Amino acid sequence: MIILGVDPGSRATGYGLVDPSGGDEHLVTADTIRLADTDDHPTRLKQIYDALVDVIDAHGPDEFAVEMPVYGQNPQSMLKLGRAQAAAMMAALNRDLPVAQYTPKEVKKSVTGNGNASKKQVGFMIESILSAGEQTFAHDTADALAIALCHGNRDAHDDGDSYTGWASFVDANPDRVSE
Repeated sequence: MIILGVDPGSRATGYGLVDPSGGDEHLVTADTIRLADTDDHPTRLKQIYDALVDVIDAHGPDEFAVEMPVYGQNPQSMLKLGRAQAAAMMAALNRDLPVAQYTPKEVKKSVTGNGNASKKQVGFMIESILSAGEQTFAHDTADALAIALCHGNRDAHDDGDSYTGWASFVDANPDRVSE
């Protein structure tokens, strides 16, 4: 199974493909899509979409995971980031890939064990997990690989006991609840 992880951005969008089959994560490919400052925002969104469609067509991933924007100081920046995420998701959806979204804290915690890890810590762990040796990754690329690994970890440890709230837990486990 190959997972495509994407760290969306309106100026740089990182992507990374990993194969977590057999318990060892293997790097398939990874890079960053650099977008020209001279292009307007809609043009950059199309470039993100087109580039990710090309990656999907070239490597045939089975699943797609993306980081979701959760906070920011500038509303305009958050809007642009959300649009970049949407362009990435549309590339996956138009190629019939299931889409999963993760918060930055979820990704960091999955890869480093600390939801408040720095970008440097995430990069170090990515290089270590993927046995990249002398290879180093740009922050956007490392983040995308972390997203793919987070998704792979979620799948590997999913025992089917995920609940949407207390009501779903009680419905699924009536014998574990006392009155």
